[in-house]
Amino acid sequence: MGCCGEGGGGHGHGQEQAQGNGHGHDHGHSHGGGTAAQASATQVQAPSRFSGQIAVTDKAAEKLCELMVAEKKDPSVYGLRLGVQGGGCSGMTYFMDFDTPREDDKIFENKGARVLVDPKSILYVSGSILEYSEGLMGSGFQIKNPNVKSSCGCGSSFNT
Repeated sequence: MGCCGEGGGGHGHGQEQAQGNGHGHDHGHSHGGGTAAQASATQVQAPSRFSGQIAVTDKAAEKLCELMVAEKKDPSVYGLRLGVQGGGCSGMTYFMDFDTPREDDKIFENKGARVLVDPKSILYVSGSILEYSEGLMGSGFQIKNPNVKSSCGCGSSFNT
């Protein structure tokens, strides 16, 4: 079964594939005892920061599928482009957008959702985990990046 039960999420173009498993739910606060779903969830194993790989949690994959379907982007054609660009108070910022795979992309897939990373950006995000968290203070995608040496107070820029 493909992304969100849509039957999509194909492989292709000869790029490397990586599977994320588990769902990782550490986002800085307690949910007071937790639920059965949280208790049974397994943490995603972060790839080595030198591996040229990233992991995508189950929850992030499910949310990506949900967002792509809502925006009428076929998950078998599109993926989330995760990139790094110069800017921000610490020197670099992440960007995310739905896009189609390019010839030299690395593609990481979980539950039919694909994350596309260009060769330059993988140097900065290798070993990272893409998570999605929901909480009282907000919801969103988070990148747990072992290469970050410092980040600014705004939370959107970093330095390696």
